[in-house]
Amino acid sequence: MNGMFELRRFRRTGFRCAIGFLLWAVALMGSAARRPNVLMICIDDLNDWVGHLGGHPDAQTPQMDALAAQGRVFSNAHCSVPVCSASRISILSGLDATTHGSYELGPNYHSIERLRNVPTIHRYFKDHGYTTLSGGKVLHGSFQGFVADDIDQSIGGQSGGPRPERSFNWEPRVWDWGPYPETDSEMFDYQLARAAAAALQEDYGQPFFMSVGFSRPHVPLYVPPKWFDLFDRDALTLPRAPKEDLEDIPDNFKNMDQVAPTHDMILGAGLWRGLVHAYLASISFTDHCVGTVLEGLRQSPHMGQTLVVLWSDHGFHLGEKQHWAKRTLWEESTRVPFIIAGPGIEPGDHCREAVSLLDVYPTLLEMCGLPRNALLEGISVVPQIEDPATPRPSPVIISSYQGNHAVRNRDWRYIRYRDGAEELYHHQIDPDEFRNLASDPAFAAVKSRLGEWIPRKAAPEVIPLKIRLEERERRKARFRQNRPVK
Repeated sequence: MNGMFELRRFRRTGFRCAIGFLLWAVALMGSAARRPNVLMICIDDLNDWVGHLGGHPDAQTPQMDALAAQGRVFSNAHCSVPVCSASRISILSGLDATTHGSYELGPNYHSIERLRNVPTIHRYFKDHGYTTLSGGKVLHGSFQGFVADDIDQSIGGQSGGPRPERSFNWEPRVWDWGPYPETDSEMFDYQLARAAAAALQEDYGQPFFMSVGFSRPHVPLYVPPKWFDLFDRDALTLPRAPKEDLEDIPDNFKNMDQVAPTHDMILGAGLWRGLVHAYLASISFTDHCVGTVLEGLRQSPHMGQTLVVLWSDHGFHLGEKQHWAKRTLWEESTRVPFIIAGPGIEPGDHCREAVSLLDVYPTLLEMCGLPRNALLEGISVVPQIEDPATPRPSPVIISSYQGNHAVRNRDWRYIRYRDGAEELYHHQIDPDEFRNLASDPAFAAVKSRLGEWIPRKAAPEVIPLKIRLEERERRKARFRQNRPVK
């Protein structure tokens, strides 16, 4: 009898354990089901020339502006390093350039040994039950080597668009621009947008993390004629770029080697207005691509369950401070669009606290209920999503080349170069950074306070200095051949 009783008790206990396990599994599945999807839209070389940031009065970006109106805009957002590959490595690893050591073009994520045990944001979401999809330019050089398996499904490898047989305005053609090709359907970026919209209609059986990377407005600035036709070229507003702006700044980045035409070359050829026209046209085309993806989301079964995050990898000069392109530590090169929208986010005021693109990774982990990744160096912006006036515990640090850093908070930008030269700008009264206050004794305390955030130690450049200098000389020789097409 005792044996029979024990057997029945064992069965009842086992049954209760089985039921308990089943309930736990169902709860876990339910928890995963409640986790939001993530749609991450990455844009190349887009500065603040979008409607909701007011960077240029002629900008036409209705799709991004509509997204901004539905979520939280971080209007004082900055990259951590102002060049494509290094910025994207920082965003997707969650580590600053001073940690991973990539400050320039060249090394891809999978070629940096320091990152071998650092999971990309895609890998982290994949390891926690998400299907990962990606297309276009997300990582510079795509997902290869030890990060190749981070993506479950490709939605397209090409971004940008085709190039004409001959240059319209500039040689070498990488810096050319003009109305080409004839239709959106020929543009790789638009094809990618359509593919992403189609992929959003699918049921993946679990939450998904999708990243979509558009190349425009990266040079060459070729987009179909209708996007140029949006603007009256002769009436466009040109950026403010007074020659005397350079008189109170050190030589460090004033005469830096540019992988771009110089401002004097552009002016001498009478092409400034044409390049501004092409950049604005390219932004509007990219805005249309963003709208195509968002329309796909609206038509999908995932509409109410998907967080949308949009960012650009860095800013872009179009003559400001006599400079073109990126790589500087000034506002035009570091400020970027950054929007988060989706379930649980109430639209409202812009967040004017300085935030970093390093914050994308920890923010999405928190919003999706995933475990904290202790390696991350950014700070979640969830408090600013809930209340945009919430102060930040630390400013943003931006690095360009090893040893040169900028500190940006709500009101100030402080720059210290490798040789100790300094710049200081008060953005409440000087948003264009025309007046360098670094030598004014009245602001010594501000400079000292911001200077405390300058990194004391920074990882050396991944590419050895000797090789980098040789590469720079080759680049200079190549770009000495820059010339307008006659």
